[in-house]
Amino acid sequence: MKPLPAGILLYLLVFTSSMALEPRIDRHSLVTRHNIEWNDIMGQIPLGNGEFCFNADGTGLQTLGGNTMSHWAWHSFPLPEGVTPDQIPSTGTFQKGPVRGPDVFPEGSSEIRSWMFDNPHIFNLGRIRLTKAGGTELKPEEVEILARKMDLWSGIHTSMFTINNQAVRVTTCVHPDIDMVTFRIESDLLSRGELEISVDFPYPDIQRGSSWSGDFNRGNSHRTLILRSSGGSRQADFHRQIDSVDYYVSIRYSRGGKPAMPADDRSHSFTIRCEGSSTLELECVFSAQPFAGRIDYSRTTMKKCARHWQAFWKNGGAIDLSGSKDPRWKELERRIVLSQYLLAAQSAGSYPSSEAGLMEVDPWRGQFHMEMTWWHLAHYGLWDRWSMAEEALDCYRKFIPSATALSQQLGYKGLKWGKSVGPQGRSAPWLGNQVLLWKQPHPIFFAELEYRLYPKPETLEKWSRIIEGTALHMADYAVFDSKTGIYHLDPVMPPSEQGITRDAVFDLAYWRWGLTQAQTWRKRMGREPEPLWDKVSDNLAPLPVDSGVYVHSAEWNDTYINRAWEHPDPVGVFGMLPAIEGVDRDTAHRTLLKVWQTWDWKRCWGWDFPWFAMAAARHGEPDLAIEALLLDAGTKNHYDERGVCTGGPCPYLPGNGGLLYAVAMMAAGWDGAPDRHAPGFPGDGTWTVRWEGLKPAL
Repeated sequence: MKPLPAGILLYLLVFTSSMALEPRIDRHSLVTRHNIEWNDIMGQIPLGNGEFCFNADGTGLQTLGGNTMSHWAWHSFPLPEGVTPDQIPSTGTFQKGPVRGPDVFPEGSSEIRSWMFDNPHIFNLGRIRLTKAGGTELKPEEVEILARKMDLWSGIHTSMFTINNQAVRVTTCVHPDIDMVTFRIESDLLSRGELEISVDFPYPDIQRGSSWSGDFNRGNSHRTLILRSSGGSRQADFHRQIDSVDYYVSIRYSRGGKPAMPADDRSHSFTIRCEGSSTLELECVFSAQPFAGRIDYSRTTMKKCARHWQAFWKNGGAIDLSGSKDPRWKELERRIVLSQYLLAAQSAGSYPSSEAGLMEVDPWRGQFHMEMTWWHLAHYGLWDRWSMAEEALDCYRKFIPSATALSQQLGYKGLKWGKSVGPQGRSAPWLGNQVLLWKQPHPIFFAELEYRLYPKPETLEKWSRIIEGTALHMADYAVFDSKTGIYHLDPVMPPSEQGITRDAVFDLAYWRWGLTQAQTWRKRMGREPEPLWDKVSDNLAPLPVDSGVYVHSAEWNDTYINRAWEHPDPVGVFGMLPAIEGVDRDTAHRTLLKVWQTWDWKRCWGWDFPWFAMAAARHGEPDLAIEALLLDAGTKNHYDERGVCTGGPCPYLPGNGGLLYAVAMMAAGWDGAPDRHAPGFPGDGTWTVRWEGLKPAL
């Protein structure tokens, strides 16, 4: 064997020495010190694989509450009486011609408007409960929790409790590749026939505030067809029919299980009891497609679940704050770890998440907001887990026809992305649909995140049509003033959603960045630049300034008096966005400090705090970045026992996604960041930040 060259030997010496000085993060310790131990019998913890989610209460099932949801499970109510499908605009609006203001629906269309807002909606696929003999419901006071643990490293939930002083142990997990939940239930109550398992199917509803979503008393409005019921195979298969929606459920149970089938297709409860066994293993699979053959077995599922979550935690990024002197390190680290889990469990599927993920039907019926896709998915680019975002981001390709139709209907070129949508891409009606502009450049941002990870021709080609159409619409939307030579964004509703104005500060900055980046994309592909894109970008109205700071818009010089709440748009111009032409650093810095001093943070939303932290980091204010992430603002910046951000009118995952993007940026840096370790964290020794596997932000 030839000796190694001296250069390689030196490299290996330096590398191994640095490894000895900087040992890898003990990821098992990092993750498991934040295991969820929540002894609340009513509290629901999401168990999921990114596409499918089973929300387990303190019993490990859904005995007292919890929904079963999937990104493929959507339902629409029948059309109002007298309304035909051809009367429903495929774009979600009746408006035609260039946008002049709020989206207005014609008189006599209120029923159509209401129907389009409510449909499609996500729905509860079914609940799986412990019941007393004969299917009698258990009441909360009959169940006393002893110990409950969600082991993040394995993805397995264990609950020990008593029912009438009799011990019960339930182990629960979700299969990583199949939309299946698995249980192992142990109790002498089973063998005595005093405890049963009921699987119930509801008719969908959009009401909020109850323990379960769905109407379990509306039996005549849907059908549950028995496809197979075999005692020998210990498996029962069902075909569910709800209006125009079909899905399939397969239930398998261990030896000793005795099923009680629904009496007819209008009965929607399947019950299993045990005979001669104090242990019951149960699997329940949900699918949009019919099943073929038998399904997996629970012990295999639990092993696969554990392998899946261990692989998740061992790969991608990690941040360890345990060496910090600041006592707040553990709460921030808890939020970071649990946010990773929550988004991997329910926001890594076939479509972007709603605000409430797969936990419940939120006020927007579970439709996803195209302006919020950034907050749900962008963090995957910095945590080196891009594959978890790709399927959801394919919505841009799927929505090309609807985005083309919307743009053409309004008299524009290119692709105009919808606002609040389901799988068809049709916008739900809302007055700000066409003027809430900051959703438009998002696909360009996503494309850039992917290209930084995979700078190859396939990435360029993948996003080319989407970027071309997006930028074409952006350039066409801008209104040219021939007297001044200036292009205006008019009308526009800024991210703060406090009204309709023109030339909103963040939108102007994002428009400039997006058009410039679209030209960069063309250059990478060997194409000539589009002259109009440069013309619009170079001649957009200047960012509005009042008294030396950026304001929402020039028309709203009361930004820091009457509008100092909701989203602090002015800090986003050099925070979420990198340095761009037209954004003055000193003005942006003064703006950051002004916002911190004047904003009513208890009237903000969960993502506003990481939004501010990103800007604070870029401006060399790491102490402010930490303060923002941990600011006591009541429910708005609270992360509950599960780690779910509560900063909205429902469980609010944009806060979790924004947190992950902000802390990754603070740890790994960004383009143009100071040349020091963890440049977004204080460097005074109070914070010790160990990180690995992260990617710098733009």
